[in-house]
Amino acid sequence: MARRIDGSTLIVASHNAGKVREISDLLRPFAVDVRSAGELGLAEPEETGQTFAENAELKARAAAQAARLPALADDSGLCVVALDGAPGIYSARWAGPDKDFAVAMARIERELLDRGTAQQDWRAYFVCALSLAWPDGHCETFVGEVHGQLVFPGRGDKGFGYDPIFIPDGYAQSFGEMEPDAKHAISHRAAAFAQLIAACFPDAPDAPDARASSASRADADPRAN
Repeated sequence: MARRIDGSTLIVASHNAGKVREISDLLRPFAVDVRSAGELGLAEPEETGQTFAENAELKARAAAQAARLPALADDSGLCVVALDGAPGIYSARWAGPDKDFAVAMARIERELLDRGTAQQDWRAYFVCALSLAWPDGHCETFVGEVHGQLVFPGRGDKGFGYDPIFIPDGYAQSFGEMEPDAKHAISHRAAAFAQLIAACFPDAPDAPDARASSASRADADPRAN
C-alpha cells in the first residue's frame, strides 16, 4: 500500500514556473499549502537518471531532505516516435541553457524533415513521472502519458515548453491553444496525478479526469531515454 501524505505543506521540487503553476492548479482541491523549490532557494540536483521516473525520484528526495518536508517532483518530456523517442528525458536540455523551447521545437522539425518523415507520421507522446518523497527517503512514483500528433509551426501561447506543437489525439487544438482547465483534464500530468491522488491523499475527492493513456506505476516507465 502506498504511503499517504499527512501534512498540510508540500514542496514542489521545480524551478520551472509553468510546471509549478500547473501542479499547484491540480493540487488546489486538496487544501495543501504549496511551496516551490525556487521560492525556498533549494538547489536543483543534477538529473543523472536514465528514465523519467529515476529523475523525478532524484529531485523529490533531494528537496524533501533539504526542506524536511514532503516534496513532489515532476520529470516530463516529449517523445517523438520517428526520432526514436527523442528528445525524451533530454527535453529540457534541447532548449539549451536559455531554456528557449522555440529552439528545441525548431530542432525537432528540422530532424523530422532531414529524415524525410511524412507528416502523418509525426507521432509523439508526452510523459510525466510524478514522485512524492518524504524526508526519510521513502518515495512513491507514478507515470502518465498522452499521445498525439505534432504540428508545425506551433500554435497558441497558453501553455509552456513543447505545448504549441502537440495536438492530443481526439482534439483539434494544440496544448498551446487550450485553456488551462481543458489541458489539465487530459494531460500526461493529469494522468499521473489521478494515480498519485488516489494512492497518497487521504479522503481524496474524485481525482482529475485522466482520459489520457497512462502507465500505472514507476515500473511502467516508458521507452524515452
